[in-house]
Amino acid sequence: MAGKQKVTRSSELSSCDSYFENIQCRKKLPFSLQETLTAAFAEIPASSFPPVPGGKVIEILEDTSVADAVRILSERNIMAAPVKKVDAGNSSDWRDRYLGIIDYSAIVLWVLEGAELAAVALSATSAAAAGIGTGAVGALGAVALGVTGPIAVAGLTAAAVGAAVAGGVAAEKGAGKDGSTAADNLGQDFYKVLLQEEPFKSTTVGSIVKSYRWSPFLPVATNSSMLSILLLLSKYRLRNVPVIEPGKPDIQNFITQSAIVQGLEGCKGRDWFDCIAAHPISNVGLPFVSADEVVSVQSDELILEAFKKMKDNEIGGLPVVEGPNKKIVGNLSIRDIRYLLLKPELFSSFRQHTVMDFMNTVVSTTEGTGRVTPPITCKPDATLGSLVHALASKSVHRIHVVNQSEEVVGVITLRDVISCFVYEPPNHFDSYFSFSTKEMLND
Repeated sequence: MAGKQKVTRSSELSSCDSYFENIQCRKKLPFSLQETLTAAFAEIPASSFPPVPGGKVIEILEDTSVADAVRILSERNIMAAPVKKVDAGNSSDWRDRYLGIIDYSAIVLWVLEGAELAAVALSATSAAAAGIGTGAVGALGAVALGVTGPIAVAGLTAAAVGAAVAGGVAAEKGAGKDGSTAADNLGQDFYKVLLQEEPFKSTTVGSIVKSYRWSPFLPVATNSSMLSILLLLSKYRLRNVPVIEPGKPDIQNFITQSAIVQGLEGCKGRDWFDCIAAHPISNVGLPFVSADEVVSVQSDELILEAFKKMKDNEIGGLPVVEGPNKKIVGNLSIRDIRYLLLKPELFSSFRQHTVMDFMNTVVSTTEGTGRVTPPITCKPDATLGSLVHALASKSVHRIHVVNQSEEVVGVITLRDVISCFVYEPPNHFDSYFSFSTKEMLND
C-alpha cells in the first residue's frame, strides 16, 4: 500500500506536465506573443494584484465546527478559506499560524465517508459481518442500525452495537450497497444525525483539514511574480494561493482561479488581451476534455452519487444530463453541498434524493424564477473572450461545450482558460520552487 501511495504521489507533477504540454501543443497562437506576455507576467509582483473584497482575507479557526464553517463560506460566497491554528500566538512564521485550507471539496469527502460508514452498517446482519467487533462504529453507524437515541449521538461501543444487531435492530442484508444508497435508505435519520446533530456539530474544521486535504497550503511572498501564481493555478492544479509578506503574521491576499479570470475580464480593450480573446476556443486547444471524457450525472441518479463522482474524479462540478445522448439540463457544483448541509430539513421527506429533486428543491427555496437555472454553455465556435466574459460575469467555474442538440461535447474550466494565457519558461519550476514546495505539490 505504501509503495502504491509513493508511486501515486511521484506521478502528480508528471501529470501536471502532461496536461500543460498538451495544452501548449494545441495552441495556435504566435509564440512571440506568448513569450512577450509570459515575460510581462514575470515582472508583475503578487503585491500588485487587487485585494479580496473588503480588503481582509476571511480566515477560520481550527476549532470551528463544520456547521459554522459552511455557514461562513456560504454567507461570504467563497469556496475556501485559510484555517488558523488556535495556539498560533504571535509567531510571524506562517507554518506556526496556519493549518491549511478548508474548502467544499474537503467537506464533501467528509460527508461521503460518513455515508460509506452507513453503508457498511446497513449491509450487515451481524456485528461480525460489519466488522464491528474490532471497534466502535460511531454515531452514523448506530443510526444505520436503527438506534437513534442519545446513545447514538455519543457513539456506541462495539459491545453495544453487537447487542443491537443481535436484538434484530440491524437492517436487512443488502439494503445498502454504497454510501449514496445508504443515505437514501436511511432517509430522514441520515440527514438528521449526520447533518443536524452528531457528528456535524462536534466535528471541527481542524480535523477535516488534517484528514481530507485535497490540495496543499502553499503560500507565496508578496514579491513573487504573477507568472508563478498563474502557473500554480493552472499547470499545478491549485485552486487558490495565499499571499504572505515575510515578517508579518497574517495572510495579505488570497488569489483564486476565479479572481484571475475576473482580472482577465478587466483587461478587455488592451491589445494583448483582445488579440488572444478574438481566437476561437479551438485555436487555443479547448475544450481540452472531449465528449467521451466528460464526467456527467443523470438527473435521476442519487444526489450523493453526484458528489461521489466529483470526489472520485477530483473535479468541482458536473453537467446534469438526460438520456443516452447526454442532453444537458443543469449543472451541479461541489459548493452546492452547502444546501444539503445548511438546510437538511428540506430534503428529509424524499424517499429518494435524486439530482433533479435536489435542484428543484434548491430553486424553490431561493430567490429566482422557481425553475432550475439553465446551465452556462457555449458552442464549439465560441471565442476565448466570450468564455472569459461568461465565467467572470456569471461567477461560475466551468462552461460546458454543447452541439446544436444541446448534447455535451466538452467542458472548459477556469484552469483551462488561465493556461491559455501563459506558458512555463525553461527551468522556471526548478529555479523558483524549493524542494519542500515540490514535495507539497506531490502530496
